[in-house]
Parts: sequence; C-alpha cells; structure tokens
Amino acid sequence: MLNDRAQRLLKTLVERYIADGQPVGSRTLSMHSGLDLSSASIRNVLADLENMGLVISPHTSAGRVPTARGYRVFVDNLLTMQPLEQAARQQLESELHPDSPQRIVSAASQLLAELTHFAGVVATPERASVAFRQIEFLRLSEKRVLLIFVTADGDVQNHLLLTERDYTASELIEAANFLNHHGAGRSLEAVARELEGELRNLQSHIASLMGAAIVAGQNTLGPRQSVMVTGEKNLLNSDDLSANLINLRQLFDLFERKTELLRLLNLSREAHGVHIFIGEESGLNTLDGCSVITAPYQINGQVVGTLGVVGPTRMAYERVIPIVDITARLVSSALSYPVEH
Repeated sequence: MLNDRAQRLLKTLVERYIADGQPVGSRTLSMHSGLDLSSASIRNVLADLENMGLVISPHTSAGRVPTARGYRVFVDNLLTMQPLEQAARQQLESELHPDSPQRIVSAASQLLAELTHFAGVVATPERASVAFRQIEFLRLSEKRVLLIFVTADGDVQNHLLLTERDYTASELIEAANFLNHHGAGRSLEAVARELEGELRNLQSHIASLMGAAIVAGQNTLGPRQSVMVTGEKNLLNSDDLSANLINLRQLFDLFERKTELLRLLNLSREAHGVHIFIGEESGLNTLDGCSVITAPYQINGQVVGTLGVVGPTRMAYERVIPIVDITARLVSSALSYPVEH
C-alpha cells in the first residue's frame, strides 16, 4: 500500500528510467514529480520504496532503478496509457486485412516487431488432427520398422519404429490391414479412443506394434501448434539486453527452441485482453530481464492463439500495450468471417 506521495515518486522514477536508462536520483525526482518536497524527504520515500523491494540502488550510483516488482506496481496501478499514433494504426489496418491465415499471422509478427522495435511473437492456431488414408509397415532390419502414413490429401509421412522384437513381413501386413480396416479416413486420435480397450485385450504379439504406430501417428499427424518469431535482432539494440551476451544468447536459443515460449504464450490464452509477464513472472530464467506482453486473438469469438512482443523490462509500456492490444483485435477481425445460419 503506497500513499499518494510514494505513488507519484515511483511513477516518476519508472518513467524517467524508461526514458533515460540512467538511475534516477532525488534531484531528478524533485524536478519532474511535481511535488514540493525537500531532497531529504524524497530520499526517505526512496528508502521506503527500496525496503518494499520496488526499487534498488546500483552500487555505482546514488540513484535508483525499478525492480521487476516495481514495474509490476507501475503497470498495474500507475501507468498512463498513450493512444496509438495514427500512422501506426493505419499501418496495422492496411496490412492486416482478410487473407490466408498464414499470411495474417506472418504479417502480425512482422508488424509487432517493426512498431515496437522488439521481437514480435505469434502462437499460430492449432492445426487440427489429420485423417489418414492408409498405413503401411516396411521392415528395414531386425527390430527396425519404417511406418508410412498416407494422409487423406495424399501427403506421405514416414516414421522409424524401434521395436522390441523382430516382425515378419506377414505380421506387418496383418497389423497394417487391421489399422486400415478400423481407421482409414479418420484421425488417429479417434482410432486410439475406439481401439484402446481392444488393443489392450488383444493377445496377438502385433498389438504392441499397432499401439506404437498409433502413438507415432498422433505425434506426426495430431494437433500441432507453432510459434512465429520476427525481429529477434532488434534486441541487439537494447543496451539492457546486449550488455550480457550470455543471457542474450540464451534468449535467442529460447526463440529457436520455441517450446517454452509456446507454453508461456498459451498461459495467456484465457486472459481477457492484454497480459504482461515481467521478469521472473514468466517462470523462465532466460526471461528474467525481459517483459512479455501478450494478447489472445480469436476466430469468430473462439480464442485460437496468442500474439505479443518480447523486450527488455525497461520498455515504453504505455505505447507497447496498445500496439499489442490493437494488433490482436485486428488479427481477430481479419481471421473471422460471417457465420451462416
């Protein structure tokens, strides 16, 4: 609980630090806060804020800088949002028009990076499970079987199975015939649900082979989601991030792997509007010096993905938040279409 004076000083301190990137001292706060306080009074308030863990004093300076917790208080309670510049809004509206979903997602990621000068990230809509037309098993060598899926649209996917025993050609044909008979034209999720009990009770030694094929097929043809990342190199221009090359390399590795980033983005799918992870709130050590600002986007009222930006904790939140919010709304509009009744 901060009184009005402490709130005003914290707000001024965060704003000055975001603008200048330098620790903020009592003289600067006296000039910009609009409070008629002596330097001693300001220093007392700063000491209180430091005891609360909202600001910290770097060893080389008498000034203070906000902590992740200080940014959180600022964003939640003290932030004065700025309307998005007309030129930026027009750029978003002109480039996020109804088109193919892939092009809309790509354009959104690019625009977020261009307008914020950070990394733009978009979790794509989850791909539905793909139905298969045919399954084949091909013996490569002892305990090595090539599993071949032919999808309903003619795409061919191969998967190597390492089996616990060797299978004859006739056994492989028998297993393929069983799965093709029960599941051709359907997704492997549906086949797995229907055959779960039957395969468990089936005493045949090919049951384990068919079970392994279903699991492999679910991974290959099942629901899939990815993350598009654009503008990672923008972060090289951030003094706060580029000062630690080891951390910056780890951040780029996070963008490359994408799995942890996708999990973080999906955490905010159910959020109403913009969601902000500041520093350690993300749960990822790699992002301790970063803020991730996200917003879900929809197709005809149903949330299908999340977009946002990754940048340093010292960012102009009052400008970045509206960019993310408006981009999510425009993407939702571009992806949606009139539902026929």
